[in-house]
Amino acid sequence: MKKMLLALATLPFFAAPAVAGSTSHNNHASGSHGTHSEMKEGVHADATLNSMGDGMANVSHGPIPEIGWPSMTMDLPFLEGAEIGDVKEGQPVMMMLEKGADGMFGIKALVPK
Repeated sequence: MKKMLLALATLPFFAAPAVAGSTSHNNHASGSHGTHSEMKEGVHADATLNSMGDGMANVSHGPIPEIGWPSMTMDLPFLEGAEIGDVKEGQPVMMMLEKGADGMFGIKALVPK
């Protein structure tokens, strides 16, 4: 009986490292480090420039799997220091998206395709 009580009393000490290790692995596997690389390198996507003005661009783009976006038409802000090429409304463009200070994606570069 004493051996059984001793075994039960020590079980949490031996089980805790295994649980902590698996929790840490699950957080790593969830891709939490992926956001960091997106911010450094940006995400490139083909789009059509529908309109542009007031620090925003309205674009239509296909799926962007790197950030989990489906095809859509949307307004995106230009980030500070954005590089804008000689683009015209209705033109196919390549855009580079980065996360801004607010954590939302914006356009860091927009060039003709």
